[in-house]
Amino acid sequence: MRLATFNLLHGRSPADGVVDPDRLVAAVKSLDADVLALQEVDRGQERSGGLDQTALVADALGAADARFVPALVGTPGEQWREAGVADADASPTYGVGLVSRLPVARWRRIPLGTSPARLPLLIDARRPALVRDEPRVAVAAELAGDGLVGTVVSTHLSFAPGVNVAQLLRLARALRDARRPVVVLGDLNLPGPVPSFVLPGWRSLVRGPTFPAEDPRVQLDHVLVREPARLDAEGSTVELPVSDHRGLVVELRARP
Repeated sequence: MRLATFNLLHGRSPADGVVDPDRLVAAVKSLDADVLALQEVDRGQERSGGLDQTALVADALGAADARFVPALVGTPGEQWREAGVADADASPTYGVGLVSRLPVARWRRIPLGTSPARLPLLIDARRPALVRDEPRVAVAAELAGDGLVGTVVSTHLSFAPGVNVAQLLRLARALRDARRPVVVLGDLNLPGPVPSFVLPGWRSLVRGPTFPAEDPRVQLDHVLVREPARLDAEGSTVELPVSDHRGLVVELRARP
């Protein structure tokens, strides 16, 4: 079973600032994942050509099941409001997605809250700016059948220190009764070993810097598993033609 996570940066290439759907399709095809977690995903945004990027990725991978969950309605960095359950089909929106070639038995939306603070953030890993934190959300899929993994989750946590830790703990509590093994994939905005320290009993499946993409120095993107004893994993980081993050890919096998 091949899992991957990818912060899309709404499909934009930092090299030229262009959002090219063909580049995005090429990027996700190269990941060739059975289940792909997506962050910083647009739907109906003018800046990305009005596309439903989750649907585009699903089509590129030949995935039977996909779900986009908006975190906000409007455009990041401009005018927006927090998205709710009733905004599932609103437009324009921005949030997280999960795409699966494997059949999904049920989907779940998990709100994770936000920080009221404005904090300095590096734009394109170069320009600092004071940015209002966005609401955060996760999408979980319980996979059908008796496979290697019971539940997969995509999320994008706050860049506010401490807030992201609280959100990760909130997510873990929400997943206590999820079908196991549970795998959380996403941009956690937490460096290297921190998520595993925050969540005893969870194991990181891939270690390696993912940000900034052209010269990565810190791992912000993670693949975490709860109940890892039955799984062997081999993972790697992947440089792609879009985004300021590298992708993470992990191959899972049942332990003999």
